[in-house]
Amino acid sequence: MPLTPEQEAEIAAQRATPRPTLRAVSEGMEAHLYRAHPVLDHGFVRVIDYMGDDAAIVQAARVSYGAGTRHVQNDEGLIRYLMRHWHSTPFEMCEVKLHVKLPVFVARQWIRHRTANVNEYSARYSILDREFYIPAPEQLAAQSTVNNQGRGAVLGGEEAARVLALLKADAAQMYDHYQEMLSQDGQQGLARELARMNLPMNIYTQWYWKVDLHNLFHFLRLRADAHAQYEIRAYAETIAACVRDWVPLAHAAFQDYRLGGVTLSARAVEVLKRRLSGEEVGFEQSGMSRGEWREFCEVWG
Repeated sequence: MPLTPEQEAEIAAQRATPRPTLRAVSEGMEAHLYRAHPVLDHGFVRVIDYMGDDAAIVQAARVSYGAGTRHVQNDEGLIRYLMRHWHSTPFEMCEVKLHVKLPVFVARQWIRHRTANVNEYSARYSILDREFYIPAPEQLAAQSTVNNQGRGAVLGGEEAARVLALLKADAAQMYDHYQEMLSQDGQQGLARELARMNLPMNIYTQWYWKVDLHNLFHFLRLRADAHAQYEIRAYAETIAACVRDWVPLAHAAFQDYRLGGVTLSARAVEVLKRRLSGEEVGFEQSGMSRGEWREFCEVWG
C-alpha cells in the first residue's frame, strides 16, 4: 500500500489545521500540500513544504538586474526572458521539499542529481517493509538494439510470464532471508546494517528531498524527457504536475524553452542559414559528425 494508516491520519490532521501566514502562498501548491500522489505500484510523491512562487522569481530578478529588466512589460515576459537567457539565481529563490517513496534502483539513479538536500529512511535503524516494484507487463521490454541504455520491444507471452515469475520469486526469497537473518527467536540475530545488504534493488525506500526550482527544472528536463527510463520518468511527471500548479508562469516558460525547445550548435546554425538562402547542404557539406547530423535531421528534416 502506498501509505500506512498512520500516514493517512497524519495527512488528514495536517490538512485539517490551516494557519494564517504572511508568507507568499501559491494556491495551486496548497492543494498539493501533504497529499500523496501515487507512482508505480507502491510509490508516491508528497509535497511537505515549499517557499516562493512566480512573484518571488520576478522580485529576485528585479533586485538582481535592476534597470536591465525594465524593458520587460510584465511578470510573464520577465520570467520568459530569464528562462530564455539561462538566468538561474532568480529561480533558486523558490524551493520545495518532497517526501518520496521509490524503488532503490530508481533512488540510485535519482541521487546523481547532487544539487539537493536528501535524508533517506535508514535500514540501519529500521526494518524495511516487504514491498517491491514489479513492473506492469507493458513495461517488460527487451534490451534495445540501438541504444545501450534503453529498452526495445515489449516482451510477450511465455517470456513475459517467465520474467515476472523470476522477479517475484527472487524478491520474496531475499526478503525471507532478510527476516531470517534479523530473527532473534532463540538466537542473537544479524545486525540490521548487515542484513540489509541482501535485499533486492526493487525494494522500496523513502526519503525527503529538498531542492530549489532552478535545479528541479534541470532534474525535470532530464528525467521527464521521453528518452528517460520509464520508472524515474513516472516520478518526474508527477512532480512536474505539482510544479505546474505551484509556479505556472515559470513552468510554462520551462516547457517552451527547455522541454519543447532545441539547442543548436554553431555548425547547425550555419547549415540552417545556408539552407534558408537556397543552398543544398547535405552531410558531406555540413562539417558535422554522423551522430550530430542524424540528430539535426530528426529535428529539421
